[in-house]
Amino acid sequence: MKLMFEKSVAGRGTHYLPALDVQEPEDLDPKFARQSDLDLPELSEVDVDRHYSELDRATFGVNNGIYMLGSCTMKYNPPVHELIVNRPEWAGLHPLQPEDSAQGALEAIGTLEHYLAEISGMNVVTFQPVAGAHGELVGLLTIRAYLESKGEGDRKVIFVPDAAHGTNPASASMAGFEIKAIPVFEDGSIDLDKLKEVAGPDTAGLMLTNPNTEGHFETGIREVCDIIHEAGGCCYYDGANLNAVMGVVRPGDMGFDLIHFNLHKTFSTPHGGGGPGACAVGAKEFLEEFLPGERAVKNGDTWEWETPAHSIGRVSTFHGNFLVMLRALSYVLTLGADGIRYTAQNAVLNANYMMFALKDLFPMASPDRCMHEFVASASKLKKETGVTAMDISKALLDYGVHPPTMYFPLTIPEALMVEPTETEPKETLDYAIKAFREIVELAHTDPEKVIGAPYTTPIARPDDVEAARHPILKYVPEEA
Repeated sequence: MKLMFEKSVAGRGTHYLPALDVQEPEDLDPKFARQSDLDLPELSEVDVDRHYSELDRATFGVNNGIYMLGSCTMKYNPPVHELIVNRPEWAGLHPLQPEDSAQGALEAIGTLEHYLAEISGMNVVTFQPVAGAHGELVGLLTIRAYLESKGEGDRKVIFVPDAAHGTNPASASMAGFEIKAIPVFEDGSIDLDKLKEVAGPDTAGLMLTNPNTEGHFETGIREVCDIIHEAGGCCYYDGANLNAVMGVVRPGDMGFDLIHFNLHKTFSTPHGGGGPGACAVGAKEFLEEFLPGERAVKNGDTWEWETPAHSIGRVSTFHGNFLVMLRALSYVLTLGADGIRYTAQNAVLNANYMMFALKDLFPMASPDRCMHEFVASASKLKKETGVTAMDISKALLDYGVHPPTMYFPLTIPEALMVEPTETEPKETLDYAIKAFREIVELAHTDPEKVIGAPYTTPIARPDDVEAARHPILKYVPEEA
């Protein structure tokens, strides 16, 4: 489709902007004045309306259909929370205004901290990070500060499972640690014998997602944490998959010392396309003094900002993404303790329903049962028909079904990682199952048809390599 600049017609426009309601400066230095007209597209109202409608038709979101992007929890988020955060009393706040004029906002942040600490089994929570990987970095810097305070700054090794999210080793490296990968079994669970063998005086900690990337719950999780603690390290919980266990089991009770929450995955903020992101990092009491930035605390009847005694410092501007925090608080208050637990249970139920409906077609990483997501392998289908995981994903688009995560984790050949989430009804799950089954059947009867998909989208199969190596990042107008 054409850009708005390409649709522009000289002299066309609308006249709905309000009159200037501030006084124009009389003594503006000419060097600060624009020397040429703004290069803006000239379009009528109907042109603009149709342009954005066209963009909407070319975009897929959870409002269009099931968005089963494994490990990303792309679930439906209630619009009522948007109404709450868009109220001027919240949206009009400024981070520099006096604390006594924003008592409600500080109380909201402090209340959310209380609930997230309870859900996770932690003692304190910071809202400074603005993304999941940013939260990982904060947690690792906190571990580093803690170890250095004990005179153990020479502990440099962070253990990461082979099947971990790629951000884990990247964050550990940025925090100045050395990464050592730990082998995992077919279901993604850690090799405890290997972990015991390598844990020692250089151990700083371990990063782990539970349930893991294959959708399997680490049944030996307490032993994993005990091994690291006995070696003198800290245990970090990647909260990317918290949607499977919140309200059912707490990471703090498993033995973890820190956790990050993806507020934009689990707690009712739409994400994708770069934002809006927000993350909370919870920690046990012995790490509290090292956390970043300020925390909202109540002294008597007044809420105030308080900086931890040996804080690692601010990691973002001001106090984090407040409106995302507010959505998370609205979500927790809407559901309550029973609703939070039901959400996780239904996410697990939906994933198992789909997995058992498809396990005769695809080998599964955890064939007995899964948690919130499952990993299917299309390797057998590829061998028999030539149809790959990528081909299946492309063909799903013609059904109005967003593809699952492909080729991750790397430990599973031709991986398809499916997370249906708790917000999808049985009818939608049945439709997605039907789409998978029809595509596999077509792969055996007419594989070229599947390999050529999709046929109904604005773009069929773009050149991914060309797009990655030579991206077009800005519009350059043609010379007149």
